[in-house]
Amino acid sequence: MLETSHHIAIICSDEEKALEFYVDKLGFRVEKSVWREQQGDWLRMLRLGDTVIELFIKPGAPQRPTRPEALGLRHLAFRVEDVELAVDWLNGMGIETEPVRNDPFNGGRFTFFHDPDGLPLEVHE
Repeated sequence: MLETSHHIAIICSDEEKALEFYVDKLGFRVEKSVWREQQGDWLRMLRLGDTVIELFIKPGAPQRPTRPEALGLRHLAFRVEDVELAVDWLNGMGIETEPVRNDPFNGGRFTFFHDPDGLPLEVHE
């Protein structure tokens, strides 16, 4: 019945920082911008290949707990050919990454980085 993922929804606090991060740095493109009158917020539809992010701009949204880990979505992972090259690319844009680790369960190597609101993101070979 299910075919593939449709989109990922992310709430951000600062539109300028979020668009600089996801569009200018990570390479997503804005496909659509919608003012949601009833909710009083902007929705930006971003795309990178087959991945679509619904970016909701909500400056007053509560902070997401990261430690200890809470129930719900843990992180968003992007596939890369070479994690070391991805780390160099991210670091070159001023995006800090954690040390590269080996994945004993899925294979390959991976590392984490964070968006401007602290959402954990991963690059994985």
